[in-house]
Amino acid sequence: MDANRVKQILSSSNDIEVQYKEQSVWIERLHEDGKTATVHLRGRHDEKSTVDISELREV
Repeated sequence: MDANRVKQILSSSNDIEVQYKEQSVWIERLHEDGKTATVHLRGRHDEKSTVDISELREV
């Protein structure tokens, strides 16, 4: 996924499913570098991770 698509998903009011390593995640924010984002598993707000956005996949 690229930074522009991450920004679109973040600003969308629709529920857009995104996966990271075959697990459904919620994108919390795109980092300033435009290459990484903070995500968490859907339903698990306490477990946040920083991931490379190239590893995110829209379902």
